[in-house]
Amino acid sequence: ECPQLSAQLGRAIWLKVETLNPLRCFKGRGAGLVIAGAVARGESRPLVCASAGNWGLALAYYCHKASLSLTVFAAQNANPLKIEAIAAYGADIRQVGTDFDSAKEQGQRYCATIGGWFIEDGLEPEVSEGAGTIALELLSVRVPFRAIYIPVGNGALIGGMARWIKASAPDIRIIGVCPRGADAMYQSWLTNRVVVAKSVNTQADGLAVRVPVPQALDDMRDVVDEMILVEEAQIAEATRYALKYAGLILEPSGAVSLAGILSHSPGEPAPCPGPVAAILTGANIACG
Repeated sequence: ECPQLSAQLGRAIWLKVETLNPLRCFKGRGAGLVIAGAVARGESRPLVCASAGNWGLALAYYCHKASLSLTVFAAQNANPLKIEAIAAYGADIRQVGTDFDSAKEQGQRYCATIGGWFIEDGLEPEVSEGAGTIALELLSVRVPFRAIYIPVGNGALIGGMARWIKASAPDIRIIGVCPRGADAMYQSWLTNRVVVAKSVNTQADGLAVRVPVPQALDDMRDVVDEMILVEEAQIAEATRYALKYAGLILEPSGAVSLAGILSHSPGEPAPCPGPVAAILTGANIACG
């Protein structure tokens, strides 16, 4: 629990911090499981992925440990800190396209030409399974959470966490949080069909999904109670709150769940009275 945040917001706020590891993000949970499975079955196909940064970083880390080669496709404007970190683990980086989804499309085409395995965040079951361990750890504190706020990019995190939570503590409300400038997953969940956005515009680069993964949406449908949008100013405010009241440096994507908690107006009754939790997912912020 974060006492300073709790006092500031007038309710018990718990933070699940996923930044205190070598990758400074949660993505290693799923990537480690995927690569462990690949090694166990003797996977021989070339490995390819697309990433806004943290997914590629996590796969590069575990591929390096397993002496496997990896090609990472990323947008031309991807976070340079994340690109540098991916390169440090020996991955081949191809920066193409104007956003994550255009890079992913080119990565999938390249993968098909070389007979590779395109490891897609939000599609591979092991990615959601790995993310689900966050829920296992969070529920182990045995706090009667009324709601858990989870950022939504490709959907693997919320899908994996929500499935465990609903099986273990079905009364906890699962609230997905998307930036308003990248609302394709929100619109798709709301309308029960895949909605492709024309463009994305958000500082939360790790959540800037324009083309949802249909399978991830299917996984979310019966286990997510609500989806909300947050403004860019609220995301920036959440990063300041994390630093001021919790001493945590977060990248914008990592603070979106906290922005969801902050999003109701001052003085307005909390939508879920009682203890709530925010999943803080990353701290790979470009400086300078």
